[in-house]
Amino acid sequence: MKSMRYVILRDDDTNALTPPECLDRLYRPFLERGLPINLSVIPEVRTEVRMPDGRLEGFLMARTGSEPATLPMAESPGLLAYLGANAGYHVLQHGCYHDYFEFERTDRRELARRVEHGARRLQEAGLGRPRTFVAPYDRLSRDSMAVVADKFDVVSTGWFELGRMPCAWWPQYAMRKLRQQPHWQVGESHLLSHPGCLLSYQRPVETMLESIRRTTRKQMVTVLVTHWWEYFINDTPDEAFIKVLHQTAEYLAGESDIRVVSFDDVADGRVPLS
Repeated sequence: MKSMRYVILRDDDTNALTPPECLDRLYRPFLERGLPINLSVIPEVRTEVRMPDGRLEGFLMARTGSEPATLPMAESPGLLAYLGANAGYHVLQHGCYHDYFEFERTDRRELARRVEHGARRLQEAGLGRPRTFVAPYDRLSRDSMAVVADKFDVVSTGWFELGRMPCAWWPQYAMRKLRQQPHWQVGESHLLSHPGCLLSYQRPVETMLESIRRTTRKQMVTVLVTHWWEYFINDTPDEAFIKVLHQTAEYLAGESDIRVVSFDDVADGRVPLS
């Protein structure tokens, strides 16, 4: 018998400016198949976030320029109604404002304030208090790693490196490296990495699905990361890219030894990490 494999779909950057029709265009095939989607939600998005080259972040595609400096999720009733009507969505906390490299900072008091402020904003929006944290750009300093691991059951990020780990974690980190484990646990916090954004507009659509198949065959637990706005660059749906995403839903639902799960399943111990 084949051993069961687990896939977690993580979509980053949902915020108060996200058009619900974009999410529905992408994830209706997943919802219809009962496959959970983990939305990494920005609690109070900063509406002027720019990349180092001065470009606005892609997740601000619906921005008009008349918005306040920050916009909490509670200010988007249409999006909240959509999420409430579709139980397949699971909410993660994606930083607080999504400033550039927001959780690279080292001031633990400010880090804790942002975590709590973000959690409060999500609760005010009726989204509950998430159990999983995702840092903007997957960048966490040693201090922020300690703060979020203390406050969340699950931390999802791209990779782990010694220089960003609290010193007390080094023995467990070394053991994880020796065993070549992509996921591990410190105390009550589950720490999950991912193999890069396999669903990305920067990858060739011709090989994307095969890369997903290959990775999910190789790992017991795979976190698939994507970004909803990448499918709508310049307000134009990328039909070829969307087709690959929908083929991914068909593939995941059709494999008898693959179970698509949520991060809450990990937190509750229903998913073996090794």
